[in-house]
Amino acid sequence: MSRHDAPSSRKITMENNSNSQGPSTTSKSQTSSPLAGIRVLEVGSSISGPAAGRLLADLGADVIKIEPPEGDTVRKWGVLAPDESSWFFKSLNRGKRFVMLDLHTSEGVETLRSLIAGSDALIENFVPGRMARWGLGYEDVRSINDRLIYISISGFGQDGPYTERPGYGNIAESVGGLRYITGFPDRPPLRVGVSIADELSGLYAVVGLLAALRAREREGHGDHIDVALAEAILSVTEGTLPEYGATGQVRERAGNLYLSSAPSNTYPTKDERWVAIGANSNSLFRRFCLAIGSPELADDARFADVPARVINEEELDDIIADWTRSHTCDDIESLLRKAGVPVGPVMSVAHIAKDPHFRARNMVASIPDDEGNQVMTPGIVPKFQRYAVQLGNAAGRIGRDTEAVLAERANPTQEAKTTPRADAKAAAAANKVTG
Repeated sequence: MSRHDAPSSRKITMENNSNSQGPSTTSKSQTSSPLAGIRVLEVGSSISGPAAGRLLADLGADVIKIEPPEGDTVRKWGVLAPDESSWFFKSLNRGKRFVMLDLHTSEGVETLRSLIAGSDALIENFVPGRMARWGLGYEDVRSINDRLIYISISGFGQDGPYTERPGYGNIAESVGGLRYITGFPDRPPLRVGVSIADELSGLYAVVGLLAALRAREREGHGDHIDVALAEAILSVTEGTLPEYGATGQVRERAGNLYLSSAPSNTYPTKDERWVAIGANSNSLFRRFCLAIGSPELADDARFADVPARVINEEELDDIIADWTRSHTCDDIESLLRKAGVPVGPVMSVAHIAKDPHFRARNMVASIPDDEGNQVMTPGIVPKFQRYAVQLGNAAGRIGRDTEAVLAERANPTQEAKTTPRADAKAAAAANKVTG
């Protein structure tokens, strides 16, 4: 779909590292990645834009991350590695190339415009209007590259009454309705344990880009894709909006109760762990009752069908919890698996890192950074049978690839080589791209 090829040194090959995703055998049909040849400029920071860039890099796109001289703010978020860049940043920005540009200078803007001319897509997640003030808005760059797919991620979108409001994930999760329904009735709204608004927005950005690439094959031109964090959250609130529209009912916080079907909850175990059980269809519930030695529960009028179990969910959960407290987590898993009832332990990251299933499917992987440190990182989702998808190296230093990327403008068909230990300031000064 494009003439661009990502640097060969960026990917970890199937032969020399277990981080490769997919089948262990190779064939002609597994010699290229799904997005090989697609070049993406990531002009953003924090999580949503970089999350989209990571997904695209995982699928084989040549993702070039543009950073200011001080670097992306997430470089300092969370626990820091020995080089004082966060482990989170190293994982979130794996498989990318790194260019340092100061977009507050005319040199930086012109350099980015020259890169836009030879790229397939651009991702930005600034407050709406910021890119336009630099002369880099969608309408500004269409004349440079009409085939460019331009993705804008923001709190509230590119138009509407709230468009100028800044919006981080916690604001979007609140305004989009997620936090209102997350938590227990007698306690304040709760945050989900990860930056779900940013991650969802990154996913929607990738979906939009893939659709636009297909449309570009037919129509010959790019498009401007508008992703709002608040809308990404609203879109996954399931029945809350249609139920309100039909009945006026406002869904409230209900803790761990699943208001559509039951039982579906987490329960305490004898060995002070927690186990998740999902026996929420009528057939599953009957199998569950037989497995725990209480077949009469399946015929009890309080629990005989889904509506009845939802009405009496708290009472049913108490009965199940009394049973789980008398068994270990492993015993519960073994018993319910034999009965064909969905069950699983509530696992910490320490459990996940050692889990044989995640490891067998390469979902717990290790990738090197520029300093030789190994970075544990989640594997690639989804898996492919006929295409090769492989993890790239952990995030590099600020401006590590500036010289190589800018050199490609003069010879775009030449395969670039990354310079893992290049000094970022020296690279930028040599190319006069920062102020």
